[in-house]
Amino acid sequence: MDNTVNRATEINIGISEKQRDDIADSLSHLLADTYTLYLKSQNYHWNVTGPQFHSLHEMFEEHYRELADAVDEIAERIRALGHFAPGTLNQFSEMSSVAEEYDVPEAMEMVQRLVIAHEQIIQTSRNVVAISEEADDETTLDLATARLKTHSKIAWMLRAHLQ
Repeated sequence: MDNTVNRATEINIGISEKQRDDIADSLSHLLADTYTLYLKSQNYHWNVTGPQFHSLHEMFEEHYRELADAVDEIAERIRALGHFAPGTLNQFSEMSSVAEEYDVPEAMEMVQRLVIAHEQIIQTSRNVVAISEEADDETTLDLATARLKTHSKIAWMLRAHLQ
């Protein structure tokens, strides 16, 4: 599927079309990972049980709300680069490196799975950083660096629950 926008108006932002294609592709994977983690976090928010119910319920809600904002920011950057953002569950499933959920694990297993998912997004974000640096795309670099910072902090905080 060609996800480029009709080039009726040429994009002239100092980044070549090939570089924009590569950046948009890497951002599309980040978008898929982020959306999948959004769904996972919301699922856990709804279904967590046990002695730490309240604190985990609140934390998971905080996480999925932050992810909802990130999804929008990533998709809008893809559009600014002249591409259509993926936007279906099928596309996200095909592109995401974050595992989907098919069960309802115990609370601490939820936390462990979230650590793994955030660490995966850190890796995906690092790819976006590398591609953006090569293209001198400071805007995407800033977005990806912010995602790295956010996911690193959340992974650390989640790991603290497992000790």
